[in-house]
Amino acid sequence: QVQLVESGGGLVQPGGSLRLSCASSGFDLSYYTIGWFRQAPGTEREGVSCIDDTGRSTYYADSVKDRFTISRDNAKNTVYLQMNSLKPEDTAVYYCAAKGAWWSTPVQTMCVARVGDSWGQGTQVTVSS
Repeated sequence: QVQLVESGGGLVQPGGSLRLSCASSGFDLSYYTIGWFRQAPGTEREGVSCIDDTGRSTYYADSVKDRFTISRDNAKNTVYLQMNSLKPEDTAVYYCAAKGAWWSTPVQTMCVARVGDSWGQGTQVTVSS
C-alpha cells in the first residue's frame, strides 16, 4: 500500500487560507490519481477534490468550487490543496487518498464514490473566529 502523509492543517479564521500537502516517501505518486476528502463529526466522508496522474483532469465538489484548488508537483512527489475563503462549514479532518492510475478511474468517480486504495491519517482543519 502507498503510504501517504497529510500536513498543513490548523486553525484559521473565516475568510482565511490554508494549503494542505499530501506526500509519500517510498512511492512515486506520479502513477496515482489523488483525492482529497474530508469528514466532520457525525457526517459521512466527502470527496472534496481529485486530480489525475497527469494533473490535467480535476474534479471539485460544488461546496468548494471557486475556493479550493488542487494541484500536484510530481517532481516533489506531493499533491496540494489550496483552500481560500474558508468557512466554518469547511471544518473537518482532511484526508488524501491514492488510486492507481492504471485503473483509469475518472476523477469524479474517485471523489463521488470515495474510492481509494490507500489513505493517509488525516489533518485537522478548523475554521473559527
